[in-house]
Amino acid sequence: MIRINRQTDYAIRVVLALAKHSERKRICTAAIQQEMLIPQAFLPRIVAELARGGFIVTFSGRDGGLELARTADQINLRQIVEYFEGPLSVSDCISGRVQCPFDTKCPVRRRWGKLQAMIVHELEAVTFDELAEDALEANIVSLPIFSYI
Repeated sequence: MIRINRQTDYAIRVVLALAKHSERKRICTAAIQQEMLIPQAFLPRIVAELARGGFIVTFSGRDGGLELARTADQINLRQIVEYFEGPLSVSDCISGRVQCPFDTKCPVRRRWGKLQAMIVHELEAVTFDELAEDALEANIVSLPIFSYI
């Protein structure tokens, strides 16, 4: 089963928060933590990894905070997922890590290859400027809050 771990999910949230607020450039980590519901215990490690990966830049001090290292349209989901999870592979038989006795003649292997190519393509197609736009639209079209008496 392909599953994104919690650290990767939180990293995506950090980059999304920065992409949503790119006009303000720098955002403090406390604001990101609150907006994206990221536990404080995870945030410093995720921020450090995102900075090490070249996705964000950190600034210390009173006017410090985080900002994207490049524009949101230059960062896609595949880049973040593979940075935190490693290369995507839906099956060991197409990853090259194990020797398959059926090799390229296997009909299942061909299907795994097609599926992997589709997943990689979709993840590459989703940029953070697109996600930020979707997120901002979702906030505008929010559900009304009802109070019950």
